[in-house]
Amino acid sequence: MQTYGNPNVSYAWYAANAGAVTNKSGRFISSHISHTGLICFGAGANTLFELARYNPSLPLGEQGMVVLPHLAGLGIGGIENGVFTDTYQLMVVAVLHLVFSAVYGGGGMLHAFRYKEKLEDYPQDSRPQKFAFDWNDPNKLTFILGHHLIFLALGNIQFVEWAQYHGIYDPAIGAVRQVQYNLDLGMIWNHQVDFLSISSLEDVMGGHAFLAFFMSAGGLFHIFTKQYGEYTEFKGKGLLSAEFVLSTSLAGAAYTSFVAAFWCATNTTIYPTDLYGDILQFKLNIAPYWIDTDSSLVGDAHTGRAWLTNVHYYIGFVYLQGHFWHGLRAMGFDFRSIGKLFDNLEEVETPLN
Repeated sequence: MQTYGNPNVSYAWYAANAGAVTNKSGRFISSHISHTGLICFGAGANTLFELARYNPSLPLGEQGMVVLPHLAGLGIGGIENGVFTDTYQLMVVAVLHLVFSAVYGGGGMLHAFRYKEKLEDYPQDSRPQKFAFDWNDPNKLTFILGHHLIFLALGNIQFVEWAQYHGIYDPAIGAVRQVQYNLDLGMIWNHQVDFLSISSLEDVMGGHAFLAFFMSAGGLFHIFTKQYGEYTEFKGKGLLSAEFVLSTSLAGAAYTSFVAAFWCATNTTIYPTDLYGDILQFKLNIAPYWIDTDSSLVGDAHTGRAWLTNVHYYIGFVYLQGHFWHGLRAMGFDFRSIGKLFDNLEEVETPLN
């Protein structure tokens, strides 16, 4: 991370990962595993929370749920016309996530307390040594990037296969049906600019199938090849650092958050009205926000669509600020100069005695 030329910088407790994993590849893995455990725990706990509040006599979209509508969209829980017929399946999913969270937590602690802080400290020919990395080594970073892309591709393949053999919820018929992917490259290309209006589950699955192939190809390329040509200043050699990788990661997270927000607010194919409530109305006051258009909601109640859209949008906004912050630091900007500027202005404005 940016140390402003101080090689022996110490991090305060609130700096969190900056002090725990900077230049410690083994601890970096521990952090990733532990974060996965937290995500699993949150998913399992929220599923149980919503399941305890679920009322089958009310439309699911009007109950302010977030996790259960997603499970319904995957065809879990025997969903029919927006009503669960087998909540035991939901309980199983929740408990499995809690169990996995404990496993991930144990893995995180194992890597933190039993394994070495730096993977490069293992023997040269060992498997951990393959994933040891230096932020200034583009060849090793692209090798690790390739593995990330492969796992993302596997996630897309799993989703496509699930839709083919198990089925997902189709709001047009109010039931779960098997969906074959439509791998039409022309359709996929045309939907680059109007993806929010996609109204075919087959087209959605086709897009995921294409992404699976595209990311697999990219992953293999990055694993088995080195960077093309010399990694020059023109290609960003001066930016290559932990700070820069964090900046680009935050930019990607911000983009996906914004896409999710706009899609959830307007699309009723992937976000059916019987699971998430009616589409939202866009408002602009001090900042953009979306409100429910359903007049039947009582008091301060909100649809799951409203919760998802607004939370995703504002999380994306925070991510974007983090991208700018860390990106500028990676480029060498010293934010301490801003404070010095104000101090100098105060000295100039202070009248002399």
